[in-house]
Amino acid sequence: MTVPYQLSGDRVPRAADVDLADPAFWRLPRPERLRAFALLRELDAPVLFTPRAGAARTAGKPFHALVRHADVRTASRTPRVFASAPGVTTPEPAGWAKALFGNSMVNMDGPEHAALRRIISRRFTPRLLADVEENVGRLAGRLVDELIAERPRDFMPSAASRLPLEVICDLMGIPKAYRARIAEQIDHASEHVGVERRGRARLRIPGRGLASLARMQFVMGRLARERRRHPEDDLVSALVSADADIDGEALSGQQLGAFFSLLLVAGVETTRNAIAHGLFLLDRHPEQRELLRSDFDRYIGGAVDEIVRHSTPIIQFRRTVIAECALGGRTFLPGEKVALIYASANRDEAVFTHPDRFDITRSPNPHLGYGGGGPHHCLGAHLARLEMTALFRELIVRRPVMRNLGDPELVDSNFDNRVGSLPFTFGPTFT
Repeated sequence: MTVPYQLSGDRVPRAADVDLADPAFWRLPRPERLRAFALLRELDAPVLFTPRAGAARTAGKPFHALVRHADVRTASRTPRVFASAPGVTTPEPAGWAKALFGNSMVNMDGPEHAALRRIISRRFTPRLLADVEENVGRLAGRLVDELIAERPRDFMPSAASRLPLEVICDLMGIPKAYRARIAEQIDHASEHVGVERRGRARLRIPGRGLASLARMQFVMGRLARERRRHPEDDLVSALVSADADIDGEALSGQQLGAFFSLLLVAGVETTRNAIAHGLFLLDRHPEQRELLRSDFDRYIGGAVDEIVRHSTPIIQFRRTVIAECALGGRTFLPGEKVALIYASANRDEAVFTHPDRFDITRSPNPHLGYGGGGPHHCLGAHLARLEMTALFRELIVRRPVMRNLGDPELVDSNFDNRVGSLPFTFGPTFT
């Protein structure tokens, strides 16, 4: 771009000023990015964005940005046209990385994806989910006890991160001795996803992330071998059992490792960000917080949905066009890339009245924070709702000790709405 971004300046902003392929765009304050998405939604057709010559590999290939709710929803539900393979993130996973670590379920399509998702889904039995819900409530209470006792200044390393990690580790049956190491590897694997890298960091940081994935998969591979010999009542045992197979063949170590890595990284990172954004939103909107407190069970479902809509933890996923298709005023051809911009779709004025308003009574609320439906709708959505409900019950109703939440420190990422830190102070415990 020849003109610096001035979306918040005196000059009237134009859609032509917006370049989603420029890393500088993702360093703008979030309100300015949301304003830019609104400008793009006013256009007649999705815009093609092309990374500048010499841009970092993280910029990826040219892509059309789907910014309207209807277009994102349609593309999500039409996998025969908009495919997840070869990858939904930028850059796409390299072939050698897939060969070494296995292919993640989010990058699969068709029968392969359906078979693996079916195997995993049927392990989430009603009894398992009931046990998980009870466990989430206990964990939330214990973690808030520890929060009060330890009195940290940053919410992110404490309950926000520890609850989703502990829940998933309990669900999978990961021994407590492994968990500190797992948590460290999750941070290393996810900390630079969607973040512009410069200089030597372009080489060093991807290697660090892959090394972290390798360590996680080594731990999970060892645990899977133990559970094959001595099964227990947990998800790992269920997935390595004799009847967990695809077309009569047991899941490979790579398939198990790729799924475990996805569940750990995605399940922890997205939920802790949603929790942090939720507490901040409720702190900045005291009338909404008091409404929630007045009848928690009545309003918490709407509050969780509105938090996910308003914050949109995952900003975008990519798709590859595999069949000619007309959508949103443009004809797409095989081989082209599109970006499903959930952060824009969740503020679409055509769907949401006063989209920038935080309103826990919003109904209906057809947000796309868990994806736009279709075969890749988030498997962990129910679990995330349980975790947010349990922790907010403790922190909003039972023991509202957090006071004076500072502005969250956001990470400049084109992939997720990540919170680096959320400072706060303690107030008196209410009874």
